[in-house]
Amino acid sequence: MTWKELFISSIGKKLVMGLTGIFLILFLIVHAGINACIFADLPVFNSEDDGAMFNKAAHFMGATVVIRIMEIGLFAGILLHIVQGYLLEMKNRQSRGVGYAKPMGNDGSKWYSRSMALLGTLILLFLIIHLGHFWVSARFTGKGLEESVVYNGVEMHNMFGLMQATFSEAWVVIVYIIGCVALYFHLMHGFASAFRTIGVSNKKYLILLNSLGAGYSFLIAILFALMPVAIYLKWVG
Repeated sequence: MTWKELFISSIGKKLVMGLTGIFLILFLIVHAGINACIFADLPVFNSEDDGAMFNKAAHFMGATVVIRIMEIGLFAGILLHIVQGYLLEMKNRQSRGVGYAKPMGNDGSKWYSRSMALLGTLILLFLIIHLGHFWVSARFTGKGLEESVVYNGVEMHNMFGLMQATFSEAWVVIVYIIGCVALYFHLMHGFASAFRTIGVSNKKYLILLNSLGAGYSFLIAILFALMPVAIYLKWVG
C-alpha cells in the first residue's frame, strides 16, 4: 500500500483510524492517570496535599522536552483520527445510498456503533472546550494562572487552582459529564474495532477485547467524570 492509498482508500482510512485509535487509547490512560492525581487530596490519602501532586505531575508534563515533542504527535494523531473518521462516514453514507426498507436496529449492530460520527462530533466539541479551559491557558494566555505555586524551590502553574475555578460552575460540570458519556460509548465501539482493523480476527481474542474494551471504556469515562464532580462538590481541594 502506497502512502497515497493509505490516506485515500477505504482500507487505508480504516487502518489509519485503527492505529490512531490505539494511540489515543494509550494516551487516555496517561491523561487519566495524571488527572487522577487530584484525588491525592482525599482525606483517605493526604487531606493536606491541596493539589500538590497534580501540580507537580502537570509541571513535569509541560516542562519535559520529550513530552512536548510527543504533544505534537498527539495533536497530529487526533487530527488524523477526526479527518479520516469523517471521510469514512461520508463514504459509508454514499455507499449505502437508499436506507434499509426495514431498520435492523440493534439486531444489526449497537446504536452507538451506528452513531460514531455523532459521538465523535460531541467529543470534538468537548475537546475544544477542554483545550480552551486548560491547554490554552497553560501554554499561551496564562488566564487563571496568574498566581503560581512553589514546591521545593520550583515555581509552577497552579493547575489545581485552575481546575477548582473552572469546575466551580455547574454548567461546566454538566458539559464535562455529557462529554464523558459520549466518550464512553465512542470507546465501547472503538476499542475492539481498532484492534480488528489491524488484523485481530481470532474469535477468542475478540471476546477478550470486547470485555477489556467494556471495562476500559467504563473506567476511563467514570474517572474523567468524577474529576469535575469531586471538585464541584468539594470532595477535594
